[in-house]
Amino acid sequence: MQAKMTRNRQARAEATRKALLDAAYALFTEHGYAGTSTPEICALAGITRGALYHHFADKQDLFRAVLEREAKSVADEIRRLAPDTLDGREALAAGSIAYLDAMARPGRTRLLLVEGPTVLGADEAAAIDARNAAATLEAGLDDAIEDPGVDIASLARLVSAAFDRAALEIDGGREVDETRAAMLWLLGRILDGPRRHRASGR
Repeated sequence: MQAKMTRNRQARAEATRKALLDAAYALFTEHGYAGTSTPEICALAGITRGALYHHFADKQDLFRAVLEREAKSVADEIRRLAPDTLDGREALAAGSIAYLDAMARPGRTRLLLVEGPTVLGADEAAAIDARNAAATLEAGLDDAIEDPGVDIASLARLVSAAFDRAALEIDGGREVDETRAAMLWLLGRILDGPRRHRASGR
């Protein structure tokens, strides 16, 4: 009986937390962080303010949790569509498309790439990315590039910035297929460069 009651409490807590995260996502993406209040979040979620502050310290803490959840969802989608069964080059191409598709969820690009750094600061937003999509990119580059002269961590940061820019371009109305093609071309050049370098003996 005690175990069942504990499970029920946990299930209710998880449902409450999810309702708050879903409501916060909807409002943050529609109105921005500054334009959203905690009473509005609670009203949309059907949750009391006391329940909100039981789960989160304040609005910024709730925003952080929303950001973490969305960043994890993007990384999960990349891993799903770029499995370990693909070779390094194929996995990077599949992961690139998966990233841009995942970022196309309404409001996600603004939330992760614009609101996140503004609200939490560039360092914390970058750290969240580093644990998620950026980690998948670095692992993919490390698997695909064998040149010991390339610092993979540095390269991953630069390529990640290019992908973020592509997501912002698409979010701003740029043609999706053209932007994808440009990113895949850039990625191909990066991967081919070290091979040509080794083949030429230079």
